[in-house]
Amino acid sequence: MFAAFSLPASPKGRLLIGHFYNRELQTGVMIADIQDKEVDSLYKTGIIQQTAYWSTVKKLQGLESQAFNFKTRFSDLYTDTEDTSYFVGDFLVILQAVDEDHCIAYVPYGPEVEPSEENQGFFLEQLSESLRSQLPHNCIMIRYDLSWESHWAKDDDCYDLHGNWLGVPERRIQEMRLNFNTEHWNLHKANTDILPSNTIFMNLKHDDDILLGNMKAKTRYNINLATRKGVRIRALGLESLEVWYDLYRQTAERNNFFLHDINNFRIILSARANDTLSPAEVYLLVAEVEDKPLAAMFLVVAANRGTYLYGASATENRNYMATYALQWRAMQIARDKGCTEYDFFGVAPQADPSHPMYGLYRFKSGFGGDIYHRLGCWDYPLDRQKYQYYISMEFKNQSYHLS
Repeated sequence: MFAAFSLPASPKGRLLIGHFYNRELQTGVMIADIQDKEVDSLYKTGIIQQTAYWSTVKKLQGLESQAFNFKTRFSDLYTDTEDTSYFVGDFLVILQAVDEDHCIAYVPYGPEVEPSEENQGFFLEQLSESLRSQLPHNCIMIRYDLSWESHWAKDDDCYDLHGNWLGVPERRIQEMRLNFNTEHWNLHKANTDILPSNTIFMNLKHDDDILLGNMKAKTRYNINLATRKGVRIRALGLESLEVWYDLYRQTAERNNFFLHDINNFRIILSARANDTLSPAEVYLLVAEVEDKPLAAMFLVVAANRGTYLYGASATENRNYMATYALQWRAMQIARDKGCTEYDFFGVAPQADPSHPMYGLYRFKSGFGGDIYHRLGCWDYPLDRQKYQYYISMEFKNQSYHLS
């Protein structure tokens, strides 16, 4: 999130690894100032995990959060500008206790501002060192869940002959690339990504005909089929949360994933941050035929982005194609609310039938959006010894999860 300044375009994935290793080690101070701030004053953003709304959600789930402003020069962020005026951004930090005596600082999809690739590691290092004295004394690390585009997303060598993304190289190579230009080489790729590192974005700056025309023929057919079969979409309130949860339970059983308590969804739907600078609107939408629920989803609208946060569907009557009608209506609602983009929030990184999220990839990619690969989770240890112990325990317990 950032204050109302006009930003130069940030090059994304433009430089290959060999093209910037001849730059001298960056020195000096990039972060001119960092200050804590009221969470209610977090700047407006389409990244819901960086809003006052999300802080409210986490508070209701029992987690503490902090917000910070930071100040830096445009020329320190971007390599293609000589503008030495200052830029002020902010970000949200969620504090997660790992035992009775220690915690970690988790930055979900933040900071939002995306420096030029060569400057990203130094920026994170400087930000982390500036944060060190601002965080609780028992904080052992900062984990950045970066929404920035992967350095390998525009690298031709990371695609096969059919244009399928092959993914990122081994951890050592990833760390070498992000830490270049840093002073301490202290950025470490996390054992796992927490929020989705691969998604699909839809451009909503079009009318229905163009959006439908950009979809795959099968997706467009299924949307029309759902309409012909009488599928209708309506919004549910808190009093109907059990309708959602029944569909969610069926989906969890069908796909063998962990079933979250219904109270988590009650919090998502009931949390309010309307008197802040970064509120969000949450809609629980259900697709049904003759009052029989077939599919449901949570749509969150913040700033210019609509996000498909959670979805579920019935095991029976799948031939009604209710999930297609549901997504199409959610896009229309988001556009009507002023959104210019729609985030499908999580797919497999490529069209790999062996990937557990391949079904989601096939379904979501049919709507015609653009796949986007994020950098994912990166750790900055504040206490190296305790960090090493923590990540070894985390590796053994892959069910560990923050959000």
